[in-house]
Amino acid sequence: MEEFIGVVKLFAGNFAPRGWALCNGQLLSIAQYNAVYAILGTTYGGNGTTTFALPNLQGATAIGSGNGGGSNYVLGQTAGTPNVSILTSNLPAHVHAGPGKISVSASNATDSTPVAGASLAVPGSVVSRTFTPTLGFATATPSVDLLTNVTTGITGSNIPISVMQPYVALTYIICLEGIFPSRN
Repeated sequence: MEEFIGVVKLFAGNFAPRGWALCNGQLLSIAQYNAVYAILGTTYGGNGTTTFALPNLQGATAIGSGNGGGSNYVLGQTAGTPNVSILTSNLPAHVHAGPGKISVSASNATDSTPVAGASLAVPGSVVSRTFTPTLGFATATPSVDLLTNVTTGITGSNIPISVMQPYVALTYIICLEGIFPSRN
């Protein structure tokens, strides 16, 4: 079965069959491949006087040209990257709330479990209806602060992440010899 010149296909081999070439962006001679040049022109590169380029689909995904999804994709246009760095400007607006206050009371403790609105109080126990405080406070310099300032600055390492979908590498080939396609 003969193919139309300029048709691109996926091929499971690691070479281009006779009459085909790899879609790797290589430059070809216009004089040697004038039928292919008549179809491709310099859409994919070349100087247009002696050379033209084949499409380069190495590590790229082909998309249809034209207006799609609100964008106009021009034949031969390349864009995209396999890795991106997420920036602060890419994140949704949000607030990092710091911890609330820690309250300390000079009153005797009345509960053994923390509840909303409670504060730290003088530790101790009730024995025979009398509160007996235990040692629980010191005037020495603290070794650990209970509350520190909260910093909500930028964090991270700016290590790019892959945005490649799962893939299987195959060989794109383009037909160089075959039927010249008519326009209609």
